[in-house]
Amino acid sequence: MSPAAPADSTLPGLAVHYLGEYLAKIEAAIAPLSDEQLWWRPAESASAIGNLLLHLTGNLSQWVLAGLGGRPYARRRGEEFAARVGAPKAELLAALAATVAACRETAAALSPAELSRARPIQGYEVDGSRALFHAVEHMSYHTGQIVLLAKALGAALDFYPQHRGE
Repeated sequence: MSPAAPADSTLPGLAVHYLGEYLAKIEAAIAPLSDEQLWWRPAESASAIGNLLLHLTGNLSQWVLAGLGGRPYARRRGEEFAARVGAPKAELLAALAATVAACRETAAALSPAELSRARPIQGYEVDGSRALFHAVEHMSYHTGQIVLLAKALGAALDFYPQHRGE
């Protein structure tokens, strides 16, 4: 999976691009894993991949779909991390993929006025640009965690084959 250049270098355009790229990396990372492996924790205080999928779905829904898009959403953040077993991989991935698709549509439709307008999200007063940037960097952060956990569980991943041997 080599990175393609974003078609649009505005903040919404970059968000659309990178949200899609991170979802593809998550899909590749968890494809070889079983439902049971999705709920493995390397330590009691750590999150499982299943928790991170729930968390990304919740965070993106709260920050982008509700915060920027105005859609109603009642988040239960504590439950995202408390789960020790849960939905199967296909269901978790489908929920995240649908959320990311809706976030990409929402981001693409944001006007300069919406990007500069302040609004409360999760107890913070942020403008649209800050909220969108946060959502993308947050997904990046947890994508890296998911990839690391998948590799620890035996997934063989090579996102940048063009750099082999460098």
